[in-house]
Amino acid sequence: MTHDATPPFAGLTPDALLDAVESLGLRASGSLLALNSYENRVYQLGMEDGPPLVAKFYRPGRWSDAQILEEHAFSLQLAEREIPVVPPLLFDGASLHQHGGFRFALFARRGGRVPELGDSRTLEWIGRFLGRIHALGQVADYAQRPALDIDSFGVEPVHYLLANNLLPPDLCEVYRGVAAQALDGVRRCFDRAGTVRQLRLHGDCHNGNMLWTDDGPHFVDFDDSRMGPALQDLWMLLSGSREEQSAQLADVLAGYEDFCDFNVRELHLLEGLRTLRLLHYSAWLARRWHDPAFPAAFPWFAQPRFWEEQILSLREQIALMDEPPLWRLP
Repeated sequence: MTHDATPPFAGLTPDALLDAVESLGLRASGSLLALNSYENRVYQLGMEDGPPLVAKFYRPGRWSDAQILEEHAFSLQLAEREIPVVPPLLFDGASLHQHGGFRFALFARRGGRVPELGDSRTLEWIGRFLGRIHALGQVADYAQRPALDIDSFGVEPVHYLLANNLLPPDLCEVYRGVAAQALDGVRRCFDRAGTVRQLRLHGDCHNGNMLWTDDGPHFVDFDDSRMGPALQDLWMLLSGSREEQSAQLADVLAGYEDFCDFNVRELHLLEGLRTLRLLHYSAWLARRWHDPAFPAAFPWFAQPRFWEEQILSLREQIALMDEPPLWRLP
């Protein structure tokens, strides 16, 4: 797999990074720690006066300035309501900055540990804060950011992979057929759910984007925030057998519905949303392969075994999408 485009962060040297931060009138100590991020570049920076900060340098060409600022505004609104998120810091009223050809934002460093999603009290606590996020998320729509839909998360990624010959030749037709069946299954899920409310989401609410302290969770990295069904921020909290997922969902919604109503018909979407994530993830890796960080972090992506496992996972999803939802619906 090859790509001859210039790596997107080739010019982001340590000196360039520190110069960007100091362009805001800050004094960095020079200590840098790269944090676990692939889509963007994120660093913890030691500061001469005060605690460390976190700097996020945005991937060129992914979001427009207007789309980034829209996400920033949502995060700041949530923080104003004392919902535990980590919003961008403001400098002279601005949250998005440019220096040396890169766009970046600064954040307070917030520590924490991965939440114990097997604990019912933890799930209910997370559910309460997700309910508060969604209660604000449904007040207004994004005007610039896209929505999570079948075309952008399923149809287009599959087309990209096949049109660019990114699969092993002997697996192309198999993948084409299985992906088509999977997309048909996703469409049936959405048809069964009917019209569901679209709202502003976190968008990537897995346990790596939640940090837990004795005071409860706080949510980080709204970079994937977009419009979509509420369930998108809930289903990644669920794992295990159907019975286990059903109990976990009950715990989450016990907290969630203290602040926001949940339309149970969205449960028809659960396996469909999981399928869309599988399809989207494969194309995301393929699009980013020219970034040196990706072959280093995901070496297995270039191996036929990855695609064999993807085909198997999609076949499993095709079956799961035709099963009844986790709960009996009215």
